[in-house]
Amino acid sequence: MVPVEVGVGSFRRDNYDSEANEVNHRLYLDMIEETRKDAQIRITAYQQRIAKHYNSKVRSRTFKVGDLVLRRVMPNTKVVRHGVFGANWEGPYKIKSVLWEGTYHLNDMQDKLIPGAWNAEHLHKYYQ
Repeated sequence: MVPVEVGVGSFRRDNYDSEANEVNHRLYLDMIEETRKDAQIRITAYQQRIAKHYNSKVRSRTFKVGDLVLRRVMPNTKVVRHGVFGANWEGPYKIKSVLWEGTYHLNDMQDKLIPGAWNAEHLHKYYQ
């Protein structure tokens, strides 16, 4: 028994014209650069909207040399036996130098350099 779909033709198959198909393909290839440019413009506009929204929600943290800050306790430096009652912040530390905006070198209160650079995301202003 042959399925009905095999015996009945479709409009697209019945009205297929290979010459018209070739012409349409050439037109499409001629317009492909315009299509790419339009897509690039849409992507750029989307990225700008996303960046604007993100930047409106972000609180920038800037510190000056000599400011006192607390440093977030990282999972690899957390004291395991303290459990959930362990400190989330440690310090205070002094800002020794600014590498670039948002990245800092720290000294402890005895002016001993803390290894590595620290992002402002992991620092919090210390108020005495």
